[in-house]
Amino acid sequence: MKKLLALLMMAMMVFAAACSSEQPGSTDEKETKTKDFKIGLSISTLNNPFFVALKDGAEKEAKAQGATITVADAQNDAAKQASDVEDMIQKKVDLIIINPTDSAAVGAAVQTANDANIPVVTVDRNAESGEVVAHIASDNVAGGKQAGELMIELVGEKAKVVELEGIPGASATRDRGEGFHAAVDGKLDVVAKQSANFDRAQGLSVMENILQDNKDIKAVFAHNDEMALGAVEALQAAGLKDVKVIGFDATDDAMKAVEEGKMAGTVAQKPADIGKMGVEAAIKHLKGEEVEKNIPVELELIKK
Repeated sequence: MKKLLALLMMAMMVFAAACSSEQPGSTDEKETKTKDFKIGLSISTLNNPFFVALKDGAEKEAKAQGATITVADAQNDAAKQASDVEDMIQKKVDLIIINPTDSAAVGAAVQTANDANIPVVTVDRNAESGEVVAHIASDNVAGGKQAGELMIELVGEKAKVVELEGIPGASATRDRGEGFHAAVDGKLDVVAKQSANFDRAQGLSVMENILQDNKDIKAVFAHNDEMALGAVEALQAAGLKDVKVIGFDATDDAMKAVEEGKMAGTVAQKPADIGKMGVEAAIKHLKGEEVEKNIPVELELIKK
């Protein structure tokens, strides 16, 4: 009888221990899985404060959520970006966030990730082909329109103006130009428009070349602040102090230039938020939660 009671007691203790242990799918296990997520981030270039802020926002959110994030700088080279994505696939990351150098060219890299069953999220610029889980970006068309409307307000209709375009093929270039022209076509005379590849040094040199034949311009719209700041240098060197320069991104240098009166305005994106929201969308998807296909980020027109 004593042996039977002892066996019953032992059985009850084993049953109680089993019931108290964590079951699969428990909170602790889910937290462990989150900490195990490996995310790749392919950035178009880190030679631009905007994308540095985007990267910082993504890294901060990944750290807060306990995920691992690996960053690769494509250096504005579509071929390098494709190679970087391939390298992340070989390292078996769980998801890749891509900020495309070229919206058309990146499609092949996105498709390669699709074929490897690795989900993709795009940020700031979209991919024209391939399947993505979500796209996080500001409304660049609306931002370009805001810049155009501010320009008309500052210089009046029929004024001669210049447009410095971003990287050919980038969705931000296309969309910001579309919005700008929606506002100014038929109202302003765009006497020159040329790509300066979102780069400050190129913005300076392209603006210098344009000024050789266009000393009577009244304003410049640059598709990003780096080109706008380059244009400011060229205008100052040419002694043209009253030309209104409007940029896009609201980087620290541009905000300072607006405050000092060197730039007339800039359209404020929130790159750190874009990076943060990219990681949030990535982790939600990896957890099996529903994610919106297009996630907008607010814009704000900054002027003195």
